[in-house]
Amino acid sequence: MTTERQRPPILKPNEFYTFGSYFQMKFAPADILRELGVTLTKATINLPVAALELLTRLPDLRQRLEEAIARVSLTSEAARREVLIAPILLEVAHITKATVNIEYPIEVNQYLRGDLDYYLQSKYNILVVEAKQADLTRGFTQLATELIALDTWVV
Repeated sequence: MTTERQRPPILKPNEFYTFGSYFQMKFAPADILRELGVTLTKATINLPVAALELLTRLPDLRQRLEEAIARVSLTSEAARREVLIAPILLEVAHITKATVNIEYPIEVNQYLRGDLDYYLQSKYNILVVEAKQADLTRGFTQLATELIALDTWVV
């Protein structure tokens, strides 16, 4: 007769976690998300495509970004946010008629709390998180927890 062993929980019931806490964790994203009541599924999705007439400003944006990349040292997160991410998000906000919220605080419960780096509010709620340098897996885990919080929080 064998007994099935249960592994100890990753999330401790008496602790509080911010979105950044999940980036620091080295557990597999599927294991962390399972503890939050979500199953990780990998699939192809088809996103909506904007009408071409809404994209007329993109060549100018590209030119400004290329010039900035040549002239600005992008070694810090602040530099990347101000020089690369902000102009792109402002263009997305223009196209989607959204309001840009930066470092937007949200608290759902002890496991889902913190500041969203960028939250674009429109008839479609969009969350954008800057790239986490070379660690996309842990960055994805942080993004996933933010999306779970938004799904719970936005009615």
